[in-house]
Amino acid sequence: MDPKRRKALLVTAITASLTVLGIFKYMGFFASSLSDLLNAFGMQASLTTLHLVLPVGMSFYTFKEISYVADVYRKKLEPAKSILDFGLYVSFFPQLVAGPIERAGEMLPQICRRRIITAEMVDAGIYLILWGFFKKLVIADNLSVVANTIFDNYHRYHGVDVVLGVLAYAFQIYCDFSGYTDVARGLARLMGFELPLNFKLPYFAQSPSDFWSRWHITLSQWLRDYLFIPLGGSRVSDWKIYRNLMITMMLGGLWHGAAWNFVAWGAYHGLLLCVYRAWTKTFPPVENPSNLRVGGRIALMFGLTLVGWVFFRSHSLDQIYTMLTSVGFSHSAETSGFALKVALLLTPLLVVQLFQAYSRNLLVTMRLQVPVRIAWQCALIIGLLAFGARQSAEFIYFQF
Repeated sequence: MDPKRRKALLVTAITASLTVLGIFKYMGFFASSLSDLLNAFGMQASLTTLHLVLPVGMSFYTFKEISYVADVYRKKLEPAKSILDFGLYVSFFPQLVAGPIERAGEMLPQICRRRIITAEMVDAGIYLILWGFFKKLVIADNLSVVANTIFDNYHRYHGVDVVLGVLAYAFQIYCDFSGYTDVARGLARLMGFELPLNFKLPYFAQSPSDFWSRWHITLSQWLRDYLFIPLGGSRVSDWKIYRNLMITMMLGGLWHGAAWNFVAWGAYHGLLLCVYRAWTKTFPPVENPSNLRVGGRIALMFGLTLVGWVFFRSHSLDQIYTMLTSVGFSHSAETSGFALKVALLLTPLLVVQLFQAYSRNLLVTMRLQVPVRIAWQCALIIGLLAFGARQSAEFIYFQF
């Protein structure tokens, strides 16, 4: 096929996908932002918008479609031989609504070949489903009570309460999102499919770049391959690298939702990446650092990540400013109750993750002796029945 025609088809396909996403997800946001801007300059404007319901998971399968046509255009992937195979790739139900963002080059070969479901796959699949639901229903949904109470009444709370609210939200969104991913990967394994890892102990990250190699890994890789690298990546001058990082992270923030707080969150993480890059050029990281240095890096990065979650969860600049300036050592009559609830809910998660980090194996519990493994899975079931949230709460990333 003529190269110009191939490029025209690529541009048409990407434009069509982004146009549909833009109409459903961003048209109202940009219209209201333009109206506010005009009103600020004294020009009264009331732009008509359509109140469209965003189809669940649209951002995820739009990115899957774009990666498919881009990889076919780059000749990294052969086109699907069947429309049914392509349709299954785009609409594969376990990860359709909240990822991970599967690449066609990884998924289509699994669809086309004969799948053999082994006992190990079933065992791991059941465990991932149990652990995912435990993280979602027991940890995330119960932490949401603390997080929502403080974030929704941010003028009332100060000092330690604010810290506890942000901490609760940090682990709420992690357990909510990674819990969904675990369930999706577990269901896929029961059907003979292997979905990519999407979380790798992100709160153990030692730097901004390390965090994004652990948090929402498939989105980070998608933004790197289809946005950052086409912009020039790291093969250009320093200031252009910083520009590319900021553009990539701000658009990544906007992908999460049609609101300025998401753009600010993306810009914040872009700034962290730029500062870290500049710092490491001047002061190269120490090889084989001591445990104390590693612990300090993890603590610093975790603190910076918590600041970012204030941007992500807040609904206005006033809320962001108020919460960030309210952090301190003061406490209220509710502080001990908040702290106890957060500590109890996070204990099982931290125990498991320390075990995973030490062994460098996210499925380390599958290596336990059979009686111990059965006891652990029974404990998860009992925990779900005894402490799982009784009220339905959708996954946070369903809105994106």
